[in-house]
Amino acid sequence: MSENPQGSGLRQRTVEVAVALLLAAIGGIVIKDSLRLGMGWSSDGPQSGYFPFYVGLALLVCSAVVLLQTLSRWSASSALFATATQLGLVARMFVPIMLFVFALLYVGVYVAAALYIASFMRWQGKFRPLLCIAVGVLTPLLLFCLFELWFHVPLPKGPLEEWFGY
Repeated sequence: MSENPQGSGLRQRTVEVAVALLLAAIGGIVIKDSLRLGMGWSSDGPQSGYFPFYVGLALLVCSAVVLLQTLSRWSASSALFATATQLGLVARMFVPIMLFVFALLYVGVYVAAALYIASFMRWQGKFRPLLCIAVGVLTPLLLFCLFELWFHVPLPKGPLEEWFGY
């Protein structure tokens, strides 16, 4: 990964190229689907794909500009985007949130949130276990009351909520 002896890590230009290509791919997908839906005008106004087509086109144009700018100054730029240590710190945040998303699929949002909050407080914040459990349980309970009972907005539930009849 390292291109100069000053340090190892991910180079800014590599990240810029990757993000530009990712946004170009997303823009292309949006444009393709907009054409499938119809992106013109019908007798009652714009078709379903009209506005998404232009959003996809804007994404495509902006990503092309970023890509061209990055490639034009490729040899001059060797700045680090992040060092290996910084990437490790990002991974320490990214892995738990991905586990939360995975758990959400099987146990629902409230149980997953309780586990995530309590474990993250303990692991990263080094809080006392009792405080972690209290906040981990009370926060999703409050969110359950807010969304399910007061606003009547159902969120993904798991076996525990079904056991309670929700």
